[in-house]
Amino acid sequence: MFTGIIRAVATIEDTKKQKNGLEMRVRSEKSLGRIGPGSSVAVSGVCLTVVGKNKRVLRFDVVAETLRRTTLGSLQKDDRINVEPSLRMGDEIGGHFVLGHVDSQGLVVSSQLLGSEKWLSIEVPKKLMRSIAEKGSVAVDGVSLTVAAVKENTFTIALIPFTLKHTTLGSLKKGGRVNIEVDVVARYLERLSSRTCLSRSER
Repeated sequence: MFTGIIRAVATIEDTKKQKNGLEMRVRSEKSLGRIGPGSSVAVSGVCLTVVGKNKRVLRFDVVAETLRRTTLGSLQKDDRINVEPSLRMGDEIGGHFVLGHVDSQGLVVSSQLLGSEKWLSIEVPKKLMRSIAEKGSVAVDGVSLTVAAVKENTFTIALIPFTLKHTTLGSLKKGGRVNIEVDVVARYLERLSSRTCLSRSER
């Protein structure tokens, strides 16, 4: 469980293809003191298990399903990623509950600077839009954000200067791809609503 409040922006040190996935090494300039083998870490919104640690370098094994569903398969050496350790009892919940289970990739279809803010419009599969609401929460590459507006198959977010500086979202441009996780409450409400409608139609 995570909160979508990024603790560090790290870099990909290297990746190595494996038989059923990918080995990925990540370096952070910030201390990763309480993270060690067995820890859960959100890497650009994807929950991964640390399988090795050497000072400030973390090693992960990424399975084929994760590579298919997320943007991790396209990462290359020196690419920047968002990192968040898992939530612990007593930690501040500054964003919203994020599971690290990516629903889909999103495509940045518009990027605009408005004063000190950056506005991004992101296209996602239409079925996912049923779980995204104006003023609701969404995780984009692991960052907890408030939805500013919604359309048929896109939603818009506004990024403040702090978010632009302390996450990878500041470098996003039109055509970029991101990991999307809808709010967990919205996900289950949509599931419950769909099952209720199906049940009524079968009567």
